[in-house]
Amino acid sequence: MLAILDYGVGNLFSLQSSLRYVGAAAEITRDAAAIRRADKVILPGVGAFADAAQKLRASGLFALVQGEVAAGKPLLGICLGMQLLFQKSYEYGEHEGLALLPGNVCPIAPVIGAGLKVPHIGWNALRFPVKKQKSPLFAQVEEGECVYFVHSYAAMDCAGAVTATAEYGVPLTAAVGRDNVLGTQFHPEKSGDVGLRILRAFAAL
Repeated sequence: MLAILDYGVGNLFSLQSSLRYVGAAAEITRDAAAIRRADKVILPGVGAFADAAQKLRASGLFALVQGEVAAGKPLLGICLGMQLLFQKSYEYGEHEGLALLPGNVCPIAPVIGAGLKVPHIGWNALRFPVKKQKSPLFAQVEEGECVYFVHSYAAMDCAGAVTATAEYGVPLTAAVGRDNVLGTQFHPEKSGDVGLRILRAFAAL
């Protein structure tokens, strides 16, 4: 069973529907016992980093997630949920993340160049790092296939964890992974057949 963490932010029901469509049992929960029983955990998220981190702490799930990851349980962060995996975010101040991956979350506006809109909204092709083993998330995905993004901030200073990029003026972090910690800046549940294949791959880990 997959536990989708309910801490007050995220596209919970569309994500659950997508997982069920690919044959994965998925429960939306904030119950600690249910999360501990789960085989895998998904941390969704939309909105502002500081608010999401505060809600994660207030729900008691911040330390629980860290503990489950330390015990070896697979974790997938999606969109803001992926950003929470990092050490800090500089979205309207400086805020502490889960520190499960090295790196920081920074605004994309200073790096993408003039003429591109923020937030970055739309479909972009995935590019995989050269000379790096493909992430298990992309076992059923080919380079160049497109996924759907909505974001104004991106993970930076995290080259060792990057498993995919997407071009938006410059290459931006599209997905990350290290050991049992995985993340996608894009929304698999909004990315059509490609996204379903990614969710199926995570469920199969």
